[in-house]
Parts: sequence; structure tokens; C-alpha cells
Amino acid sequence: MYFAALLARTEEGWEASDTELDDVETLTDLADLAREAAIDDDTVVALIEQEGTWFGVVRVEGEDDPRVFLSDAAAAARSSYGAMLTDELLGRDSNEADELDSLDLDGTEDGEPETEPENIDDDLAGGPVPHGPLGDARLLEDLGVGEKELLGLEGDALSEIADALGCTDVLETVR
Repeated sequence: MYFAALLARTEEGWEASDTELDDVETLTDLADLAREAAIDDDTVVALIEQEGTWFGVVRVEGEDDPRVFLSDAAAAARSSYGAMLTDELLGRDSNEADELDSLDLDGTEDGEPETEPENIDDDLAGGPVPHGPLGDARLLEDLGVGEKELLGLEGDALSEIADALGCTDVLETVR
């Protein structure tokens, strides 16, 4: 199961909204969703996690390209939303991963048993996916979450990020 939230920075602090990813198929879709939540083209941070297995942070500012960080690329590549972000970070064409279109949110094909191929990292993402963090680990540095801190997050990472941003209560209202 996924949890996703958008945190939009305002003059008064942060506003959070629960985010449905049902219509998100690309990073561009996610960035557009974040831009809709933005106040005056200010910073929006999308937080995504899958049951403590991996988390992702996408930072969008105005029309700039989104900045992305994944805590564990190999684990993320096993899920449809994580694979979308992993492919973007690795510069893969979305057409290379067309088999993801038939995946459920748990990463299995409709009607298929939940068994993993021997090397799921290669099979789902069109080639090897690095184990461990991937992306811009400095994307929250100016907001109080440095690279070393982001790379060291474990457990309830999204709450720790929200705490550092000063918006724990805001995030908890949408959980």
C-alpha cells in the first residue's frame, strides 16, 4: 500500500494534502499535480512511501524540472510508482517499461501469483537497478534536511522529514 502527500510551502508555513496517485503515470503527471497544489509557484514537496519498504521525495518549484530522491531504487523498481521514478532517474524511455502498465500497485500482473522473478530488478526496469539510494540527496538541504540526514533515514522517514521541515502536525492530518 502506498501513502502519498503533497506539502506546499506558503507564507504561513506548510499546507498538506493527501494525494491520490491513481491518475499519475509519469513524473510529469506528478509534477503537474504538485504545481496545482502550489501557492504562487512556491515549493511543493511530494512524499511517497510504500509500507516502509522505500520512500521517495519529489520537489517541484514553479516550472523547473522536478528533483527526485529514492531511498532504495531496487525496492522502488518493484512497484509501479517507484519504477516510474526509477526509470526517470536512470533516463529510461517510458516505452521500455510498457510491461508496467499491467501491474497492480503491489507490482504483480493482474491474475498472476505474487512471486518474484529471479532478478526482478532487471526484469521490471529494463536493466540493472542500483541497490540503495538514487537521485538528488540534496534536494531538501535548504529546507533543513541535509544529504547525510536524508541518506540516513530509516523507519518512519516521512515523519522525520516533516519534523525537519516543521510540518509534522500538517502531515499527520492527512495520514
